[in-house]
Amino acid sequence: MVESSTLDKKDVYRWGVFTAVGVAVGYVAVLLANVRHFYTDDTESQYAPLWVMLGRYLREGRIPALAPEHWMAGNYAIEEAGLLNPPQLLIDLIAPSVDNLVVYATVVKLLFAIVLGLGVFRICLAYGAKAPWAAAAGVALPFSGWLLFFDEASWYTAFTGTAWLVHAWASAVRYARGRSGPLPVFVFLYLAISVQYVFPAVEAGLMIGAVAVGEVIYRRRGMGFGSPRALGGAMVSAFGFLPWVKRRPTVEQQGWGPSLRLLGVAAFAALAGAATYLPSAFSAKVTWRGTAQINNDQFLTVPWSESLNAGLPSTMPAFSSWWGYVQPLPMVYIAWFLIPALAFIDWRRAKENWQEFSGIALFAVAALMWTAGPGTIGPLRWPARVLPMLALGLLVLVCVLLGRYADFANWRRRGVAGGVLVALLLIRTYSADPHRLPWHLVAAAAVALLGALVVWLGNVKGAAAACAVLIASVVPIAFVQVFAVQPTPMSWNLPESRAAMKAKFPEFAGTTLQLADRALIQPGEKNLDGAYGSLVFGNYAKDLEKTYVSGYTPNGHYWFGEMICMRWDTSVCPDAYRRVFATEPSTGRTLVDLMQVDRVVLQRALYPDAGNQPAPTGWKWVDYPGHEKFIAVLEREDGPISTRNGRVADAHDVTATSVAESDMTSRVRVNSEDGGRVVFARLGWPGYRATLDGRDIPFKVVAKTFVAVDIPAGTRNGDLELTWRPPGWKLGGLALLLGILGAGVFQWWYVRGRRDELTDAPAAEQVDAAPDLADAIR
Repeated sequence: MVESSTLDKKDVYRWGVFTAVGVAVGYVAVLLANVRHFYTDDTESQYAPLWVMLGRYLREGRIPALAPEHWMAGNYAIEEAGLLNPPQLLIDLIAPSVDNLVVYATVVKLLFAIVLGLGVFRICLAYGAKAPWAAAAGVALPFSGWLLFFDEASWYTAFTGTAWLVHAWASAVRYARGRSGPLPVFVFLYLAISVQYVFPAVEAGLMIGAVAVGEVIYRRRGMGFGSPRALGGAMVSAFGFLPWVKRRPTVEQQGWGPSLRLLGVAAFAALAGAATYLPSAFSAKVTWRGTAQINNDQFLTVPWSESLNAGLPSTMPAFSSWWGYVQPLPMVYIAWFLIPALAFIDWRRAKENWQEFSGIALFAVAALMWTAGPGTIGPLRWPARVLPMLALGLLVLVCVLLGRYADFANWRRRGVAGGVLVALLLIRTYSADPHRLPWHLVAAAAVALLGALVVWLGNVKGAAAACAVLIASVVPIAFVQVFAVQPTPMSWNLPESRAAMKAKFPEFAGTTLQLADRALIQPGEKNLDGAYGSLVFGNYAKDLEKTYVSGYTPNGHYWFGEMICMRWDTSVCPDAYRRVFATEPSTGRTLVDLMQVDRVVLQRALYPDAGNQPAPTGWKWVDYPGHEKFIAVLEREDGPISTRNGRVADAHDVTATSVAESDMTSRVRVNSEDGGRVVFARLGWPGYRATLDGRDIPFKVVAKTFVAVDIPAGTRNGDLELTWRPPGWKLGGLALLLGILGAGVFQWWYVRGRRDELTDAPAAEQVDAAPDLADAIR
C-alpha cells in the first residue's frame, strides 16, 4: 500500500499509519464542531437513502436498475448509484441494517478519507518525497476547503471518485517507472470511473495524460532536455515530429515506451468503465442533461486569483454561487503552509531535476485552467467542482519539493520571504472579503507563528518533527473552520434515525404522489415533529421504505417533469394539482390513473384550501390524525389500484390481463378482434422492447411519457411481453469484458518482462537489485 522512499520500510509504514491516524483525528475534530457535518445536503437527501433502497433490492435478489413507480427518479442505471462499483455495492448491502444514518455516512466517509490520505501519501512517495512530507500532504488534502465543505460533507460520489483517483495516480507513476505492474492502475482507474459520477472519470483521464507526458519528459532528461527551456522540444520530439533524424531511435530509446504502456492500460480501464456511462449517453435525449452545449456563465467559475488564495484558513473567496458573490465557506483553502513553504525550497537543486515531477505541474496547471471555465461543457458544469484537483496538484507538488529539497538553512532570509508571502495572502484574502478583517489578521498571525515553529523544529529536530507539527495543525484548523460557519447553509436537517422516521410517519401503503414545495418549509419545521413527520423530499421516502413518485434526481425525465411540473427534489409548482387530475386526450384517463397512483398527498402550505373543496371523482379526503397541520390526503374510493392488474394502466379495444410482473418486465395476455392499444404505467425511458408471441412489435410513447403497445387485429390469447434493459447494456458488457482482457494482456506482458529481466541478469546483479532500486528511488 505504501511505497519505498529514502527511509526504510519501517519508517514508510510508520508514517503511513500516522497519515491514517491524522485523518481520523481530524474527523473527530470536525464532528466536535458539527456532529452532522458529514451528513449534509446531498448525502442526507440523495445518497444515504439510495444506499438503503439499493441494499434492500440487492438483498431481495432484485437488480436495482429500474424502479417504475419512482418514475422520474427511477432509472438508477443513469443515476449516481455506482451499480458496477463493487465497494459501493458492499456499502449498499450493509445500509439497511443500520438505523442511524449520520453514524453510517460518517463511518463510510472516514474510511474513504483514509483511502484518500494514503493515496496522496503514495503519490508523494512515488515522486521521491521523504515519508514525513508525504504524510503531511496526505493528512492535509482531506481537510482542504472544497473537499471538506462540499465533497466530503455532501457530494459523496465526487469524494469517493477522488479517493480512487489518487491511488490510480500513484500506481501510474510506479508502473511507468518500472516499480509496479499495470493491474493496480487498471483497478483504481476503474473504481474512479465506475462511481457513476462523470467528473472523477474525466479528471482521471486528465491525470493520466499529465502523467504520461510528464514521464516522457522525465525519461528524456538525459537526451539534452535538462532545462525547462527545452520542454517544448521534448514534447514535440515525444510525438515523433522530427523527420530529419536519419536513424530514428526506438520507442523505448525515445522514452515513450512506459507512457504508451500506461496509456494502453488506461484505455482498457476506460473501456471497462464505459459500461457505467453508456445507459446515460443513450438516455440523454429524454433527460434534463440532453443538450451537449458549452457555455461560459459565471456561476461557480473561479477566477485564478481566488483559486490561488489558498493559504489562509479564514479565506472566503469571491465568485458567484448560491449565496451571492462573497462565499460563506472557505471553498478555496488548501493548506496554511502551501504558499509560505515556497520560501524554504532549494530551487537551484529543484531546477536540476524538474523533469521528474513535471507531470504534477502539468496536472495542476490543467486544473487551474479548468476552474476558471467554461461554466458548462456538456454534462460538466460548475468548474469550482475541480478545486479538489487543483488542491491535489499543488499540495503534492509543494510537498514533493519539500520532501526532496527542503532547506531551513539561512532561515532569517528565507523567513523574511515567507513573511512577505503571508502578507500577500492577507492582502488577497482581505480584497475578496473585506468585512472579516479581524478574522483574517488572526489567521495571518497564526500562519506566521506556525511557520516559525515549523522552521525552528526543522533546524533543531529535523524534518520529522516539523512535519509532525504540520500534521497536528490540520486538526484545530479544521475544527475552527467548521465551527465558524455554523449553522451550515447546506443542511436539509433530515432525520437521522430510520426507526424514529418510520414510527412518526403515516402508514402510506402502495404508490403515493406528493404535491409539495420544499421551499415552503419553515426553518423551525425541519424535524420529525414538524414537516418531516408528514412530507418527503429528495430520497427521504427510501429511508422510510415507502413508494413515492420521484425522488432526488439530477437526470430527470424532461417530459415527465414538464407534464406535472416536478423538479429534481420532488417539489412541484401550484398548478401540479390541476395537471395530475387532468384527462390525457388519447386515453380519456387522468394522469394519476395512468400512473396507477393510490394516494395524493397535498402540502397545506402549497394548497391552503386542500380538504375544504370536493374531492375529484373517484377520490375521497382521508384524515390522518396528527398530520393535519402539514398535509391533506386524497385516496381512491375503491381502494388501491397499483396491484390490481400489473402495470396495465389502460386497455383500449383490447382485453389485457397481467400474467407476470417485475421491475423490468411486464407479461400480459391480450385479446383484440379489431386491434387496440395497451398503455403501461411505465415511463418511456430508452431501452424498452415489446414482443407479441415472441415476435418484435413496435411500441410508442403516449404524451411523451407512458409506454404503449398497439395490438394487431385478430389477436387471441397473445403473449405480450414488454421488457426494459439499460440501453447499451450488451455493448457495455462487451466493453467491460474487453477491458478486463486487455488489462490481463498487459499484466502478462509485464510479468513476462520481469521474468526475462531476472533470467538474463547475472547472479551478482540479482543480489544487488533491491539496493539499486532503492538508490534509484533516492
